[in-house]
Amino acid sequence: MDNVFSIRFYFRNLQHILYQMLEFLPYYIKESLRCVNMEKVYEIRLRADKPCTVNYEGVYKYLGNYGICKNKEQAIFCTHDEIAECIYRAGKCSVYSVEEQIKKGFLTTEHGERIGIAGEYVFEQEKPLTIRNFSSLCIRVPHEVVGSGQAIYEKYMLGKEISLLLMSPPGIGKTTILRDLGRILSERTSKNILICDERGEIAANDCGESCDVLRFANKRTAFEVGIRTLRPDIIITDELYLDDIFAVKRAISAGIQVLASSHCANMEHLPTDFLNVFDCYVILHHNKIGEIAAVYDKKGNTI
Repeated sequence: MDNVFSIRFYFRNLQHILYQMLEFLPYYIKESLRCVNMEKVYEIRLRADKPCTVNYEGVYKYLGNYGICKNKEQAIFCTHDEIAECIYRAGKCSVYSVEEQIKKGFLTTEHGERIGIAGEYVFEQEKPLTIRNFSSLCIRVPHEVVGSGQAIYEKYMLGKEISLLLMSPPGIGKTTILRDLGRILSERTSKNILICDERGEIAANDCGESCDVLRFANKRTAFEVGIRTLRPDIIITDELYLDDIFAVKRAISAGIQVLASSHCANMEHLPTDFLNVFDCYVILHHNKIGEIAAVYDKKGNTI
């Protein structure tokens, strides 16, 4: 009976935490989410004058007044003004304080939710100045899934100093696994871990007592400054692009482990510049969040 009570208390407490994280949402959407198991919600999509949807266990479903509904006629609709108000509240009532993030098309709240922003870009001298007339938001809800990185750690990293790349399309659990690997490595080793958190998502929860975090800096800056001033043994970062691979190679050549992720569906689509860089390439299952589909070594052989 005590175990049942503990599970219920944990679930309710977790739900409460997630509601607090989404405080910037309109009231009626927050009330609707009270009818939903938030542990299974990975994204919330708000589009002006269109039905609201949620990514629920990997499937997009309509959101109605009393939680998930079957068709768009029952769904909640947002206005342009409500979307603008969400951004205003997420930026602590000062859009100017998060202007640099908005220029890049997103905003990360203090709790780690990343809000992708669509609207009209304003340019000045061919450089993005800001976004106006906000039309839609993609709100990624961070989850701390303790143990999500356990299988990867025990099979491929235990007792080994390897660099690893997690690969999958967006929204399959790469950041969640990286966050958990940081926690595991912090708990089980005495190594200094640097989290280069360009979008403020990896360190949304506690990643471990031996972790240092650099937020909102691009990979090149974070790697250069971090290596020079924080002396990391391991660097964790997400969403690598071609422009980032040089910084990764320099870190690995300096004897630093790098754990990273990239939006790539399989080894065939991996950019050639990424080949022979990491010791281990992990492909996540496209339809099952957080599950491993295949693992390859540095030479592209199946492990």
